[in-house]
Amino acid sequence: MFMGVMVLVSLPASAQIDEINRIENAGNVMVEILNVPEDIPARILDKAECAIVLPSVMKFAIGFGGSYGRGVMTCRSEINFSGPWSAPSMMALEGGSFGFQLGGQATDFVLLVMNPRGAASILSHQVKLGGDIAAAAGPKGRNAAASTDVSLRAEILSYSRSRGLFAGISLEGSTLRPDNGGNERLYGKRVSGQDILINGKVRPSDSAKALLSALDQKSPRNMSD
Repeated sequence: MFMGVMVLVSLPASAQIDEINRIENAGNVMVEILNVPEDIPARILDKAECAIVLPSVMKFAIGFGGSYGRGVMTCRSEINFSGPWSAPSMMALEGGSFGFQLGGQATDFVLLVMNPRGAASILSHQVKLGGDIAAAAGPKGRNAAASTDVSLRAEILSYSRSRGLFAGISLEGSTLRPDNGGNERLYGKRVSGQDILINGKVRPSDSAKALLSALDQKSPRNMSD
């Protein structure tokens, strides 16, 4: 009887640790990427409303298969996205036929949400990139100026890092959805992405310190129109 109770108690704690590790891994990815000047251009990040980090996305089939990954999303808080970067909300990426482009390697993704409509769509339901929401490979380094029209049209700009190489990559055909179960495991209660990211109903955990510090340092203010 005692052992049964111990198992029931340990399951939620173990699940929460998984989510904490997810946030910490996302923070490490963001710190490393933002510390390389030629990766995400500062002018692009400064105009982003939200950032989604998906560490170690794995391809689950060869050739024309898809991929699956879990990560976190943080937005500039407050209704008009003018506040500091928020506590993270859990996210999941599924499907798509982009795996063959990445050589079968576990790949880190950073997705920048470039306007309020894109953020609202992602927070409310599952979206298909390239269908429900416009997505494009993000410009990097010196190519940013030449790709201004791309960044203005797209609601999401996507970047990937595989085998130490960093590049913009299209994720069209993939689906992105809120991971409500992950939020409940992390925060110990049911809470929506809207309440986490915009309404500030939860405080960031210690595990989010690296992620939020990197973003607050590199892009403390929203420079979008």
